[in-house]
Amino acid sequence: MRRLRLAIVPYALLLMLVFASVAHAENDGRGFAGATDDKTITNVAFGVIAFFPVFVFAMSMLQKALEKRKEARKAAEKQLHSAPWQGGW
Repeated sequence: MRRLRLAIVPYALLLMLVFASVAHAENDGRGFAGATDDKTITNVAFGVIAFFPVFVFAMSMLQKALEKRKEARKAAEKQLHSAPWQGGW
């Protein structure tokens, strides 16, 4: 595994050096979306502001659902192991 890492590192560095010049050569430094004005910056900032509460809410709901599943699994396991013997001799 170590030899593989040592072989990949030089190629990765070479690839970054090759693509660095291409990245600076396009668009006259304007970026992917073209020229940036105040309206664009404002809309992106509003998007960032809206993203974080939605992200926190979604992750909280996911955690709640996972906790509910965990508690149900624990209760089922506890009931399985604490059930009295049924049947037998």
